[in-house]
Amino acid sequence: MFSHIVVGSNDTEASKRFYDATLRCLGYGEGHQMESGRTLYNYGKGVFFAFTPPLDGAPATAANGGTISFSAQSPEQVDAWHAAGLAAGGVNCEDPPGVRDFGGARMYLAYLRDPTGNKLAALCLISD
Repeated sequence: MFSHIVVGSNDTEASKRFYDATLRCLGYGEGHQMESGRTLYNYGKGVFFAFTPPLDGAPATAANGGTISFSAQSPEQVDAWHAAGLAAGGVNCEDPPGVRDFGGARMYLAYLRDPTGNKLAALCLISD
């Protein structure tokens, strides 16, 4: 359904450290940073995640009520993502990593805020 997701960044060096560390835990390579500061993480077939300084020159702000979630293969991968994010300047938010039940869909889930304050998650589905 989605082709790409882009979030704003006020500190592209801090954002690159954060996203390189967290996305590596999910099996993705290092981001490609352009001269503009925009950094792309290409997942193939035209799908990518990116961060960039806002094009209008105003400060980046986090979406109030928004969350971007990355797929993981296991609870261990979610935990590694969470730990790497904290070590790379992320901030814990929501409940600790763990199992959540969303109307019959059970998943292992963790939340972080990136250095700009964007709310992120990593999750894997759990089968009973």
